[in-house]
Amino acid sequence: MTPTSLITAKGKDRSPAAAPHTAATVGDGFAVGAPAIPVRTARRQGASLALKQAVDFGGAALVLIVSSPLFFLAALAIKLTSAGPVFFVQQRLGRGGRSFRCYKFRTMKHNSDDGLHREFARNFIRGGPSEAHGNGHGNGHGKNGHGSNVNGSNGNGHGRNGASATVYKLTKDPRITRVGQLLRRTSLDELPQILNVLRGEMSLVGPRPPVPYELDDYQDWHKRRLSAKPGITGLWQVSGRSSVPFDEMVQLDLYYIDHRSTLMDLWIMARTLPVMIKGDGAY
Repeated sequence: MTPTSLITAKGKDRSPAAAPHTAATVGDGFAVGAPAIPVRTARRQGASLALKQAVDFGGAALVLIVSSPLFFLAALAIKLTSAGPVFFVQQRLGRGGRSFRCYKFRTMKHNSDDGLHREFARNFIRGGPSEAHGNGHGNGHGKNGHGSNVNGSNGNGHGRNGASATVYKLTKDPRITRVGQLLRRTSLDELPQILNVLRGEMSLVGPRPPVPYELDDYQDWHKRRLSAKPGITGLWQVSGRSSVPFDEMVQLDLYYIDHRSTLMDLWIMARTLPVMIKGDGAY
């Protein structure tokens, strides 16, 4: 059983009263499918956060050094194959709703319209019904933010429950370049966010940072995911990713916020690399 299946078992109701407390009551304070880590005490919280910051800075510096050849190759490939800048810079919301500039390798055609993504985000967050057209599309989660896959040409029917399950991802976005497809498939487009970690705006592990307009459709209990520093990877990425609907993604974030520790962070980071290599849930 994956963490998603148990963490969200009692949180199917979208009401603000039910979902936020689901994570804290799971398994007497332990995650199923994750390391056995008890709920943190107030005394240990400060030391845990200080250690997390040290791991973030040291880990990010190491990744930056080791991945510098990938940085160069990715930047060169982007520049040689499409017009526009190497980096895609977007305003995202961090801890406490503070805005910051989030860096990614550009994977789309320059100056692409974000209207399509805004529609996707609205439907994905609201949990709206999928269109009954095309190839098994449903709600989507776009690579540059959250989205709902409502166009038959943009979805497929592969998810965590088999060939007929929904994929919560925009799978065939015409705005994506050929190099961008490769970067997304391997999640290397997220690599520049190491710079955000070194700047203290993000963590290696945490909830994904939303785009500001996504908060227009948040319920109150969704907003608690902004109580932690956002991360490059997290429980969502290693617990189903594109097969996880928005409410379950938030419940995973809240579970992490209530149970986070250095051991859990290391466990998530260790599971992230195989996910990247296999391209699970990446489009």
